[in-house]
Amino acid sequence: MRQQNYHIITLPHYHIALTCAFMTKFFITGIGTDIGKTVVSAIIVEKLKADYWKPVQSGELDNSDTMKVKALISNSESVFHPEAYRLNTPLSPHHSAKIDGIRIDPSQIVLPKTSNECLIIEGAGGLMVPLSDEYLVIDLASDLKAEIILVSKAYLGSINHTLLSLEVIKQRNLPLRGIIFNGNPNPESEEVILKYSGVKCIGRTPEAAKLDRKFVVDCGSLIEI
Repeated sequence: MRQQNYHIITLPHYHIALTCAFMTKFFITGIGTDIGKTVVSAIIVEKLKADYWKPVQSGELDNSDTMKVKALISNSESVFHPEAYRLNTPLSPHHSAKIDGIRIDPSQIVLPKTSNECLIIEGAGGLMVPLSDEYLVIDLASDLKAEIILVSKAYLGSINHTLLSLEVIKQRNLPLRGIIFNGNPNPESEEVILKYSGVKCIGRTPEAAKLDRKFVVDCGSLIEI
């Protein structure tokens, strides 16, 4: 039988009250997978000297997003909180959890205790990715009462995917700080997205020729938050 590597972190309920009352929370999500959420998360963590938390890691446990972000951070103030769920297979979390023989329980995903004034929360995939048969990433963003930052990247179909993501945020009446365009610029696509959505662009981050700490620090000036 394969050894299961997932684990659940549970925190006392009074910790939730403390963090909700005094902490700014940004939920970083993307219009899909491999859009650049993790790099953008690192840039914002460094810029704000914020804490970082990825509630659900699906696959790549030996090179998790938490590990990637931590390796890109220069400041000594940011704390990297453990995932609530660590799943073995790089699939949609609901599917990966089934393979591991568990079900993701939203009540077990609670905000970490921290003295930092800002927490960056990175989602898994896009907003409509299922964490279980009844619970989506967007439900998690809503329950954590975090302000959403949407990361977009230009490719064939990205206008549609971006506008759909923004539409579901609007339908759910969730707080949205703005959109960040990541990667090689595409002014035509960006103009259309901003025109139809009316959403504020809070940053444009380039493709990294060399992804390192200097790149992350330098890109902080490209984001208004």
